[in-house]
Amino acid sequence: MDFDGGNKRVYNRLGGSTGGDTKNQKVCYKWQAGKCNRYPCPFLHSELPTSNGNGAPSKRPYAENSGFSGNRRGGGSSFNTWGPGRGRGGGRGSVGGGGRGVVVNVERVCTYWIQGTCGFGDRCKFLHSWSVGDGFSLLTQLEGHKKVVSGIAMPSGSDKLYTGSTDETVRVWDCQSGQCIAVINLGGEVGCMMSEGPWLFVGIPNFVKAWNTQNSMELSLDGPVGQVYALVVINDMLFAGTQDGAILVWKFNVAANCFEPAASLKGHSRGVVSLVVGANRLYSGSMDNTIRVWNLETLQCLQTLTGHTSVVMSVLCWDQFLISCSLDKTVKVWFATESGNLEVTYTHTEEHGIVTLCGMHDSQGKPILLCSCNDNTVRLYDLPSFAERGKIYNKQEVRAIQTGPGSIFFTGDGTGLVRVWNWIVEPATATASNIQ
Repeated sequence: MDFDGGNKRVYNRLGGSTGGDTKNQKVCYKWQAGKCNRYPCPFLHSELPTSNGNGAPSKRPYAENSGFSGNRRGGGSSFNTWGPGRGRGGGRGSVGGGGRGVVVNVERVCTYWIQGTCGFGDRCKFLHSWSVGDGFSLLTQLEGHKKVVSGIAMPSGSDKLYTGSTDETVRVWDCQSGQCIAVINLGGEVGCMMSEGPWLFVGIPNFVKAWNTQNSMELSLDGPVGQVYALVVINDMLFAGTQDGAILVWKFNVAANCFEPAASLKGHSRGVVSLVVGANRLYSGSMDNTIRVWNLETLQCLQTLTGHTSVVMSVLCWDQFLISCSLDKTVKVWFATESGNLEVTYTHTEEHGIVTLCGMHDSQGKPILLCSCNDNTVRLYDLPSFAERGKIYNKQEVRAIQTGPGSIFFTGDGTGLVRVWNWIVEPATATASNIQ
């Protein structure tokens, strides 16, 4: 699991090159249909640059507002830019099934292939792959956890990957070898995990554990009642969403090198399962089906969003938008009106409940939204068009998705399996991925 050289080796194995003039190249029609299996393919596996109206290619990137930074800037996408037909790519159903010469059922992975006993080979009508779509591939798998993977983190400057599970352990993985080099027994199920700088934070029942991965300092923060489901850090403040509906706040004391209790935000009537910060606001998603908006300076609740009809499982910020998902099978995009209040500007509907969201960029710097559904799949969508880019299949639902260095991202499922994925740099557009 060499993150530094792994991308290049996978890329070279697929026949990629770093050069190439796109002027005389054509887009692969099989790739557009999701069925190209030629490695290397002589045609482009990306759309040609768009025209600016006078026949010249546009110099504008795919999206002016492609950062998952939470900063609400002026201008940007307008209300009518969301949804199918509002960007590149097709709508749902544009993802192909592998181009094996037969009609492939892209909704089902072959059970016998999983067991290594399928005798049909390329003639099998079911998928012989854990994913469909273009531009990304499975790099490796990390096995060790016995139950649900509930958190994945990679502290800044570290060459170690940390994963937490409801099996009450945190596992430490060496990024060069892919081997598990340590198992930390916590005595409680891991509800969530995150890193900020060198710090690793782990939520367990009634506590938040904090480790400084550079100097090995370990802290145990008490105060939570029940499980800690969500964590976020901003301005030296640590926020924890808990089972009893409270959001606890600690302030980092630089002089004492410790976290001190600062506040407890009350308002939710049930557990807080998701937190995100953007535009000097804290957004909290809860089991009470609401999202609350908090002022980070006063720590007062500014607004309660009631658009969802079931648990709000995940919230994230993309440019001037708030994106939320729920077990009510919807992803909602919220936008601030002139009054400053958030309102729904677009609703994307899935066939199943949505467990978690993650935002990142592909190898061309295009914003991608990953949606884990409780049908054991992860759907990948372009933003803001919600054109489907691909689908990842799993034995059980994915509870944790995390971006890594470069073009890497991780998924952790209900069986305890952690998978490492990467976006493949296309020959004609070989640029470094810009992930925030």
